[in-house]
Amino acid sequence: MSGHSKFANIKHKKEKNDAAKGKIFTKIGKELAVAVKEGGSTDPTNNSRLRDVIAKAKANNMPNDTIERNINRGNMDSSNYEHITYEGYGPNGTAIIVETLTDNKNRTASNVKNAFTKGSGNVGTPGCVSFMFDQKGQIVIDKEAYETDSDELMMLSLDAGAEDFLEEEDSYEILTTPEDFSRVRLNLEENKIPMVHAEITMIPQTYVSLTADDDIKNINKTLELLEEDDDVQNVYHNWEE
Repeated sequence: MSGHSKFANIKHKKEKNDAAKGKIFTKIGKELAVAVKEGGSTDPTNNSRLRDVIAKAKANNMPNDTIERNINRGNMDSSNYEHITYEGYGPNGTAIIVETLTDNKNRTASNVKNAFTKGSGNVGTPGCVSFMFDQKGQIVIDKEAYETDSDELMMLSLDAGAEDFLEEEDSYEILTTPEDFSRVRLNLEENKIPMVHAEITMIPQTYVSLTADDDIKNINKTLELLEEDDDVQNVYHNWEE
């Protein structure tokens, strides 16, 4: 589940059971294969999209041999995947964006609609909620894994082209424009900065609080169903959990 820092969410992702981790690996594996097909190269030096997905895979602790296997699969996989984005509303007007990668758009559309319906929400028209989000490159660094001075990290990030540097209780968050994300991430990698999260994401401009038990239950139902769907790659929302 993607969203604005809140490093506890990142830690939660890392601490999921093996079955959930396997599902995350499957989704990233699909991204790796598609990045090879769309970028036309298995060499990340010549394929910036592949380079970014590899960074995402490493941030999620995907083994190197698994990364390599999925990259090689990109040359052989004959599936014709489509990127399709859905937008809609959850309880109390919460905004939800669902990015999918599918070889069967009818199946995916049905599953996404079902997830919204079961959470008492509804799928809207393209653009109905995306204006409430900003697309940003987002890099999160665990303070426990990085013990050097925070000012040094901030200057390194800003000098590389980052837009903003935020310090949370247990993490640092670096934000970039989508265009500058690869350069900033590569600069941090070259300086051996450990990253627990590194990808282009959608960050809400404002957040919605839910207080009613039914609303919280319903949005959790929608998010759980979407996360379980193999066609769903990323889900963004403006619910302040």
